[in-house]
Formats: sequence, structure tokens, C-alpha cells
Amino acid sequence: MANLSKEEIIEAVKQMSVIELNDLVKAIEEEFGVTAAAPVAGGAATPAEEEETAKGPTEVTLVLKGLAEGASKVKVIKAVQAITGLGLVDAKKLVDNVPSNIKEKISPAEAEGHKATLVESGAEVEIK
Repeated sequence: MANLSKEEIIEAVKQMSVIELNDLVKAIEEEFGVTAAAPVAGGAATPAEEEETAKGPTEVTLVLKGLAEGASKVKVIKAVQAITGLGLVDAKKLVDNVPSNIKEKISPAEAEGHKATLVESGAEVEIK
């Protein structure tokens, strides 16, 4: 096996799409029995963190509203499948029955990342 430098790995990651990165993270989690979730820090929050928390919701819902004009339904189904971890049939049902909640009770940052993936695939998405 070739030894890759950190720089080579970073360059390879830079060239991946969001869906490919999601698949890579899942594969690493399964291979090594770890999770990519950020650790929860114990202790008091700083005033800046408290202010940021007070600005907006801590949990949101990602809602699929429909397909953009001329969008490929197959790409949207595959994106929903990658985000939710559902099977192909269940992901198709979500896409067919819009508006539908794709993910509930997720962080706003995670919702924005998933929204970008779905919009890139041709979906119309809303964060509630």
C-alpha cells in the first residue's frame, strides 16, 4: 500500500463532492467503529456562545418542497437516500410525497449542509 502524505489526502478530499464526502465519512465510521459527531464540552458556555445560542433555534427540520424545473428526480432521490440512510424505495416515497420532512431535530449547520446537497441535485428545500 502506498503511503499518502497528509497534503495528498487533503487534496483528494478537496476534489470530492458533498455526497462523496458523506459516503467517505460513513465508510470511515464503519471501518473504525467511530462517529464523526463533535464531542460535547462540559462546563459553562462563554458569553459569546450564549449570545449565539440565543440568536436562533438549536434544532430545525429540513423539508423537501419539490423539484426545481428541469431537475433530475433520480439525482434528488439519491441525495435524499445519502442524507437519510433510507433505502431506495423509501427515499423515492419522500421525494414523491412533497412536502416531506427529510430530517428533523438537526442543528442549523447540519441542515444548511444537507440543503446545499439537495439544491445541488435539483431539489427545492426549506429549513423550518
